[in-house]
Amino acid sequence: MPTMDPTDFRNKQNSLAKAYARESNSINDTPLRRFLVLAALKIWKTFSRQLGGVTFLPGRICVKYSSLAEASTLQFISQHTSIPVPQVYCSFIHKDQTYIVMQKIQGEMLAHGWISRTAESKAKIHSQLREMVAEMRKLPPVTCRVSNVDGGILYDGRIDGPMNFGPFENIQKFHQYLRGGLAAHETNLDDVKELIAWHDGTWNMPVFTHGDLSSLNILARGDKVVGIVDWETSGWYPDYWEYTTAKQTNPFNLFWKDEIDSFLEPLPKAQAMEEIRQRYFGDY
Repeated sequence: MPTMDPTDFRNKQNSLAKAYARESNSINDTPLRRFLVLAALKIWKTFSRQLGGVTFLPGRICVKYSSLAEASTLQFISQHTSIPVPQVYCSFIHKDQTYIVMQKIQGEMLAHGWISRTAESKAKIHSQLREMVAEMRKLPPVTCRVSNVDGGILYDGRIDGPMNFGPFENIQKFHQYLRGGLAAHETNLDDVKELIAWHDGTWNMPVFTHGDLSSLNILARGDKVVGIVDWETSGWYPDYWEYTTAKQTNPFNLFWKDEIDSFLEPLPKAQAMEEIRQRYFGDY
């Protein structure tokens, strides 16, 4: 396999991409709202429950420390689909920290009690998730770029390299980045040759993707899905990305891997290619 420095390649690509990356805007950002949010956090943060970068305040309000792009995504999904997501009250940046003030959805993670659900209950959940994914697939992309909702930088801590990366002119450029710049070459291993040929093939336009449809990010009350949360890894991606990212379950979510094919179209070829990529070009 040809020798190259994938870290240098990724850093260079990310630096070049900044030239055309679009910035996400804040939402309902006023001096009064900023003051009230920061004051509430100062008063309540010591006593409030915190979980995964989110502070839960009284009155079914929570504050997530994420990115303006995630807030923009929540607003986009709310405006263009019927997928249940937290309502964003405001978002802003203060002293290099992003604050998303949003609704706390009353529901329980599917991870809690899934094993004890009946087959009928699980089927109802699967059906709702299929409909929600179908709605996302109908969202028309503006360009062929792989990017966040606003055409800007993506985020994913599971990909080898910087957690913030891109955007990319097209899917092939995104794939090249995932491989650390490795190009087709006669000395590549056979499975790597197969991967690159697949990566460099013809692709449909990107589709909007959540990027982490874990049972930890899906909230339900009874048999009704009432919330899809944690959209920080979302964006316009190749059409297989939702499936292969969902298949990469964390140690607290291993049982969910067996549920993926019940609400996402099984893509064995894509999964096989992703496993090759992960083997040679990163843990994920």
